[in-house]
Amino acid sequence: MKWVVAAPLLAAAIASAQAIVDLGFTTKAGAGLTALYTRKFGPAVAQRFQPWAAFASDQKAVPFSKKLESAQGHEADALQIVNDSINSQIKWVEDKVHWGVDDYWATPAESIASAGGDCEDFSIAKYYMLKELGVPLARLRITYVRALKLSGQAHMVLAYYSKPDAEPLILDNIDGRVKPASQRTDLEPIYSFNDDEVQMVKSGQRGKPSQLRTWLQVQEHLVAESRT
Repeated sequence: MKWVVAAPLLAAAIASAQAIVDLGFTTKAGAGLTALYTRKFGPAVAQRFQPWAAFASDQKAVPFSKKLESAQGHEADALQIVNDSINSQIKWVEDKVHWGVDDYWATPAESIASAGGDCEDFSIAKYYMLKELGVPLARLRITYVRALKLSGQAHMVLAYYSKPDAEPLILDNIDGRVKPASQRTDLEPIYSFNDDEVQMVKSGQRGKPSQLRTWLQVQEHLVAESRT
């Protein structure tokens, strides 16, 4: 199955996607949020936030978005450092153990503060990191897949499209190497989404991301964090 996205919609969105309110960024993890999550997750929160914020700051200085644009044909190498950074800061823990519920999508700050999460949390953290580093949202799709080597288990990855009709590169926590989708034959894409839309891969049917209850809750939590 091909990892396709409606090209006209993608192309139209690239110019305007960056105008979306800046939520979920490391720069929002100030003293108030650190204090809140210290009370919730313990005294190590400040130490966990520090490398997360430092990584974003260092990549902005490059700047990362220009580095990615100039790496035509080698975008995987640039994206690899983001994939590695997030993968190294979050330990995989299933939701029932980590959050006490069957399904919970955490904000990046929650995942970093608690040093844990599952595949959705890894993908969300990478999505917002790349957003912060200036990557147009239209090039980023959080993608729900079936992990065929894990008996079809539900899984989530982040797909990066260098242009609307390009084969995406996959940022994952199970396979840590950023690879073209054609090399991830172990994944069967079902639907993808970002801040602008949700799209079924097989049918091409599109809808609003607010239709995803858990994604809507992430947005609500991001708003709450920005006010802390």
